Formats: sequence, C-alpha cells, structure tokens
Amino acid sequence: MSERTMLECQGVTRVYNEGPQDLTVLDQLSLNVRAGERVAVVGSSGSGKTTLLNLLGGLDRASEGDIVIAGQSIKGLSEAEIGRFRNRHIGFVYQFHHLLAEFTADENVAMPLIIRGMRRREARAQARTLLARVGMEPRAAHKPGELSGGERQRVAIARALVTDPSLVLMDEPTGNLDQTTAGRILELMDDIARTSQCAFVIVTHDTGLARHQDRVLHLDQGRLVEQP
Repeated sequence: MSERTMLECQGVTRVYNEGPQDLTVLDQLSLNVRAGERVAVVGSSGSGKTTLLNLLGGLDRASEGDIVIAGQSIKGLSEAEIGRFRNRHIGFVYQFHHLLAEFTADENVAMPLIIRGMRRREARAQARTLLARVGMEPRAAHKPGELSGGERQRVAIARALVTDPSLVLMDEPTGNLDQTTAGRILELMDDIARTSQCAFVIVTHDTGLARHQDRVLHLDQGRLVEQP
C-alpha cells in the first residue's frame, strides 16, 4: 500500500431540497484513501452509503465540500469533463450491474475502452482477459439475458476493472455470488490493489467482505467513523 492519497473528501455535505423540509444525508464528511487501499463502508439502510458512492463517482454533486481523485478535484468539472474523467480514472460496480442488454459480455466489458477510443478488436481482446480473471471467459459471447445474476455481476466487475482505474467504487459487489466465486473476486481485488495501486471503496452489508478490507468505516448521521 502506498502513502500516496488516491481519494480525499473534505467537508462533503449533501442536502436534498425536496418536500417541506431539507434532508441532510451527508454532513461535513471527510475521507482519505491511499493508493492500493481497500476501504469498506457499512451502515444501516438509508444512512447515505449509495449517496456517498454517487458523489465519489461524479454521478451526483455535493452541496458543499470537495472530492479529489488522483490529484484532480471534481468539484468544478462540467458534465462532459467529469464523464471523461470517470472513464479514465473510476470503475463502478453497481448493485444491479447495469449491463447493456443488446451487447455480449465481452462487448459490455470492452465498452469503456471503445468510448476511450481504443480499436474494437483490441478492446474486446482486453475485455476477454478480464473476463478470464473473473471466470467468465467461456460466457464472453453471451448476452446479459442469457446469464445468471451472479454471472452478470462478474461481468460488471470485469467492466469496472478493464480500464485500469485509479479508484473502484463497489455497491454490494458480492451480493449475488456464491461463496467460492466471491472468494475468487476478493483475490482479484487484492491482486489489483497490490499490483496497480488502485484504491477501492466498497459499500456492503456483508460483514465477511467488510472484514477482508484494510479498513472498515461506519456511516452514521452523515459522517464516517472507523471501526476497530
């Protein structure tokens, strides 16, 4: 693990102005994650874990505060700029995978590389390498509708990792996986964190997955508290 900071949140607040009363979900939240570090975020339903991931991924904007990823503040970026930054630096594993139904597994994984400008053949070859690492190469030519929930999740994990991102955000990444496959994914995450110095922020209710990470943080009343 490096001493270099890959993710820094300073005074991040998210207030939703809906209904008769403002709702503060995150309140002056601070977070620092080093390159190669894996951090689990736990908390009760409705505590703001998904909101936090959306802010870190640039899918939502903080009401106050700043988020710096790989040395770049995302606070003042336009939607187009943050889209390009996300493609270069952030991998996202959603709880419900969000694969494109009309494309095969390897096409889904290759998509971020194709958007970046890589030739389609090269992108699909790189995608198949990642699919092999998550045990999905034999299913590379299948579309999401032909895959089980666990298989789709593994494809989504490969898609998040294919661009060699600086930061990977995961929302319940092993929720649909059996114990053996989940263990394989954890080994892959360990290897990538160690070899590429990618940082991971993982939201989960799985205590076993949380304990496997370098740190466990509890989100409570809009702030993060480190668990012993």
